[in-house]
Amino acid sequence: MRALPFAALLLAGCATTSAPLATEAPMVAATAETDPVDTAADAADDPAIWRNPADPSKSLVIGTDKKAGIHVYSLAGKRLSFTPAERLNNVDLRETGARVIAAASDRADVATAHVSLFTLDTAAAKLVPLGRFPVGAGEAYGMCLWTRARDHALFGFIVLKDGRIDQVAIDLSGATPKVTTVRSMKLATQSEGCVVDDRTGQLYVAEEDIGLWRFDADPSAATTATAIARVDGKTLVADAEGLALAPSGRTGGYLVASSQGDNAYTLYRLPGVTYAGRFRIGGGAIDGTSDTDGIDLMLGDFGPAYPRGLLVAQDGDNAPATQNFKYVSWGAVRRALKLR
Repeated sequence: MRALPFAALLLAGCATTSAPLATEAPMVAATAETDPVDTAADAADDPAIWRNPADPSKSLVIGTDKKAGIHVYSLAGKRLSFTPAERLNNVDLRETGARVIAAASDRADVATAHVSLFTLDTAAAKLVPLGRFPVGAGEAYGMCLWTRARDHALFGFIVLKDGRIDQVAIDLSGATPKVTTVRSMKLATQSEGCVVDDRTGQLYVAEEDIGLWRFDADPSAATTATAIARVDGKTLVADAEGLALAPSGRTGGYLVASSQGDNAYTLYRLPGVTYAGRFRIGGGAIDGTSDTDGIDLMLGDFGPAYPRGLLVAQDGDNAPATQNFKYVSWGAVRRALKLR
């Protein structure tokens, strides 16, 4: 698909006329995997992680089945609960006071994008629906949340399939949530993966065939996108899909992207978003991943298997079973790539 003029200016030379060989990537073994989703073909899509600070062994992973609903899994990968929903795609979590809120892009109505909200009952390991809320015209695709540091206001970003990004304010102060669209941004072609750095207020979005972009997440900011990494067929191979963050200090750490076209994951060093390496998941007792859509990453102690953090990646080919999600130690990724 042809990029809009502003995209062509920002990412001149992004589209390659040849297909260079992708950069080699070490294998990192998965430590665990979830029970497969119930529906076949392209079904599992995007995970999100909740870390239990009191007992890391009781942390939870949620994952969407975009044909049936949303699952809650244990750190062992066992499915603990399932909440039916017609077509949820991407999902994200934030803690707001005593509650854990999950938000998912809702594609049940392809003419009008919706966001579905849930409370994660961490004791029961179950998602409790709070409602579906219209956002704007178009098909909802990507979804990520942001908690603004200065006032703890909660915002969501819904990435429409045509590249539009609608920002919503989520007000949880009343008896029922209030979701209000506060601004829109636009990328030229199909986009999905997104993540927001709560420390810096930077929104990162993956335009699948073009590359990665950055926006200021504040609703009062300009809607101009900044190009930060291109699909070059070498370090990042189309489709550019899920995004996740490994923050360090005030502005440092890593941005991780699913390089779906060659079954790899690409790291960029923050804050400058410079290429820092890539890896694949495989080579262990559990099968590896391929065609990964969504990913999530959370640092911290998750117990002996994940002392430095947990990465969860959707597996697009879990044959002979249906799709599922693989768990990887962030410490193992760091060792494989010799990260500081």
